[in-house]
This record gives sequence, C-alpha cells and structure tokens, in this order.
Amino acid sequence: MKPLVTIEYCPKCHWLLRAAYMAQELLTTFEQDLKGVTLLPSETSGEFNISIDGNIIFDRKTYGGFPEIKELKQKVRDMVCPGKSLGHSDTKTHHTNGEN
Repeated sequence: MKPLVTIEYCPKCHWLLRAAYMAQELLTTFEQDLKGVTLLPSETSGEFNISIDGNIIFDRKTYGGFPEIKELKQKVRDMVCPGKSLGHSDTKTHHTNGEN
C-alpha cells in the first residue's frame, strides 16, 4: 500500500499556504509513489509537522524552522522510494571549511 503524508500546520500562524505548497511539491514529485497528502489544521499553536503513515519525519520546533523543499523531498524519497532520482533536488550541497 502506498504511504500517506500528513502535514499538520498551525492555522493561527497562517501556515496553510506553506503547507499547501509543500503538499503540491510532494504530489508532483511523488505522484505515482504516494497515496496522498493530507493537510491537517493543528489544535496546538505553532505546530508544523510532517509525517508519513504516522511517523514524524519533520518537526518545526525540533528543527528550529521550516525545511527547504529540496531537503523535504529527499527525506520523503529516502522513506518512500530510496532508488528514485530527484534530478536537481538530488544535488548535494558542498560545504567548505577551507580544506580542498
């Protein structure tokens, strides 16, 4: 059975558009791999969590902000279909610390 992604967002914080954008991106990228994406208004202020079949893969409070869409797609891909190529979203960010 295909997994279901749930995006729980705080309506008081006006995060519906952010949640809807992320849902659109996930549905576009994983159209054959997901059962769907559910948007769930949270009862708790400040909540923004993303889960796959009830397993939280992202929590805004723990993370300290919102994920970049590229990072979110990589997390979903790694759980849903590890062999899938994400094209430009697969490009690794190279950090430099003065070493070559």
